[in-house]
Amino acid sequence: MPMQTSLSERKPGDEDAFSRSVRLMKIAETAARAVRDPLLAAFRSDMAVDYKVDLHDIVTIHDKRAEAAIRAVILEREPNSAIMGEEGGQIGSGEVQWYVDPIDGTANFARGLAFWCVSIAAVIGGEAVAGVVYDPVADQMFSADLKTSYLDGERLHSRSVADETRATLITGYPVSRDFRLDGREAALANFGTLAETFSTLRRPGSAALSIAHVAAGWTDAAAGFGVNAWDVAAAILILKNAGGTYEPLPLGKVAEGSADFLCPGYIAMGEGASYPTLQRVARSISESRIANAAMKLNQSAAAKA
Repeated sequence: MPMQTSLSERKPGDEDAFSRSVRLMKIAETAARAVRDPLLAAFRSDMAVDYKVDLHDIVTIHDKRAEAAIRAVILEREPNSAIMGEEGGQIGSGEVQWYVDPIDGTANFARGLAFWCVSIAAVIGGEAVAGVVYDPVADQMFSADLKTSYLDGERLHSRSVADETRATLITGYPVSRDFRLDGREAALANFGTLAETFSTLRRPGSAALSIAHVAAGWTDAAAGFGVNAWDVAAAILILKNAGGTYEPLPLGKVAEGSADFLCPGYIAMGEGASYPTLQRVARSISESRIANAAMKLNQSAAAKA
């Protein structure tokens, strides 16, 4: 799949759309900051956790409360909204589709590790037009409108070392889900190749914040194979506007050509990066899962025939 490097060029007469994107970005910033104090009060406290899909998928009451607070801010300031939240699902049917992850990196939040964030994106007509990734612990606001990305109001520009053997890679791969999908031996071999190739490999546990760090030039690349739209929609826009590249990977879960934020896999790189090993490994994982999904579909069709 060809790499997607930038947003489409703005056309004459798009100033209204741009102004709207700035306004939506400001709404997202306000919503993210609105949950900072309660989340910081809960962070590193004695909190109860629950589990969703499996023991690796943690949720707390603070995720749910923060999402409710974010929804309230958005709907008050932009009533023409629909909101897809990680915890509350889809509500509303307005023109502006929001994707909200109240705590991306809940496992870190619940355990006391300071690598988690609030992710909020606004999408119109299938295109992300505004987004924020907010790190409450560091009080750092990554944001983007249609043209520009910012860190605490200052223009953001990505940068990466050119050689992958000198680069730092952030990934969450592999987890138990990847063992099931790719096979334990293959998954560990893929991880081993990445660990041997890159100078440094880290697994901090938040896709949104990892991609934002690539956009800021604080790390060179990030890759993931199990993300949702609320994890990455805002971060993708921030990265692209900062000059980085984002390659979505369908992984057999969505159709080819789906919006990048709907794809469950990705490669994110800062400007100047050329990482053929990362691209080869990530693409091979996606191609393998696409082939497996097609095989299962054919087997199911044959069984019904």
